[in-house]
Amino acid sequence: MSKKALERNTSERKQLFIKSGCAALVVLVLGACSQFQPLQKPDVALPVGWPTAPVQQAAPQATPAVWDAVVTDPALKALVTQALIHNRDARVAALQVAQLRAQVEGRDAARWPTVNLGVTNSRQTTGENEPIKSSLTGGVQITAWEMDFFGRLQSLKEAALAQYLAAEHSQQSTQLSLVAGVVTAWLNLQTSDALLALTQQTADSREQALRLTQLRHQNGVASALELRQAESLAASAQVSLAQQQRQRALDRNALVLLVGQPLDKPLGDADLRPSGPAAQALAEVAVGVPSGVLLSRPDVRAAEQQLAAANANVGAARAAFFPRVSLTASLGSASSELSGLFKGGSWGWALAPQAMLPIFDAGANQANLSAAQAARDVALAQYEKAIQTAFKEVNDALVSRASLADQLRAQTALVAAETERLRLSELRLRQGVSGQLDVLDAQRSLFAAQQALLQVQTAQVLNRVALFKATAGF
Repeated sequence: MSKKALERNTSERKQLFIKSGCAALVVLVLGACSQFQPLQKPDVALPVGWPTAPVQQAAPQATPAVWDAVVTDPALKALVTQALIHNRDARVAALQVAQLRAQVEGRDAARWPTVNLGVTNSRQTTGENEPIKSSLTGGVQITAWEMDFFGRLQSLKEAALAQYLAAEHSQQSTQLSLVAGVVTAWLNLQTSDALLALTQQTADSREQALRLTQLRHQNGVASALELRQAESLAASAQVSLAQQQRQRALDRNALVLLVGQPLDKPLGDADLRPSGPAAQALAEVAVGVPSGVLLSRPDVRAAEQQLAAANANVGAARAAFFPRVSLTASLGSASSELSGLFKGGSWGWALAPQAMLPIFDAGANQANLSAAQAARDVALAQYEKAIQTAFKEVNDALVSRASLADQLRAQTALVAAETERLRLSELRLRQGVSGQLDVLDAQRSLFAAQQALLQVQTAQVLNRVALFKATAGF
């Protein structure tokens, strides 16, 4: 090789190196101009603990509890398992997750070139009396591949990913609500059964008392007022019995809807009964974790991911103000005849980069940016509201737990007092010291107190359900 040729080759290499370096520098500069900014998690003022519960020292490592560690009754566990499989809300939540996962894959695919293999044929004339000319092309084509220098596609992909993660957390929240709903409906059904049995027993007792009063009235021992009072109590017991029968049917229908299938098969009414007292169907929910764990509640995490999606959409809206660079390329063969399409000498390539900078769009891009920023502010407010709602639910459950314990003790004492009152009234009646009205009034008061006791006992167990749901099992 001659000296001049060597110098010319060296000069060409230098120019190529300089061009390559400049191209790389341009790519780096443009990449640094990406408008996507990761979400900075907003600071939220959190109290250290709860007003009515001390904070344990070992609580910062708290993790969610599995629902079957809280639900201890076998029949109830079977119902919850069936509900998680067959409930339509749970199924919709799972399908929404799958749908958003596919959208994430679609957004990610938009960042890469689409390569097609195709053959095109065109026929045209150049004049009125000119022959028809044919042109055939075939090969590999890349059509309008957008080079995401300013992060528009990346922002859209991050927004889709955040919405997918939000859907996953929403699915967890749906499952948590479903478990709580099934347990609540089952406990309501057990309470309806207990109230129905109590009402039936009371109705039978009042029918027996009515027959006795009728005999006493026929023999002139009981007055007409006592007879009418006994008839009134017997009729009111029948009214309460009809109400409890209807309420039990409604509670059973509510449970069927949550489980998602009929309870006749494989579970019948006999299988719905608890293995022990309904109050022992749930374990106690300990509260000693710091309040910061509520930030990991599924609904709070879902709100946070919706905020991240709104923030990513702001980045995409900002990127719309910058040039959109796209590339169209093809590599293949061209010929005027099909037989010569892939012969030697017919191969070629084409490269067509394009950059489009918006100059006038009547304010569309600015409007889209303003809308995206407003949506981000809305998502931030919803995230903060989700945290506030979580604290309210936990505090309500803790306050109710303390007051329900006091109420249960007082109601139990009331039932004991009314039971003793009825015994003494019946004793005084047999001794002729008092009349039938005292006994009837004592029966009515005892029935009301027993009904209230069952309802308070149910409320105390339902409070464990509310506390489990509010703390998301932590």
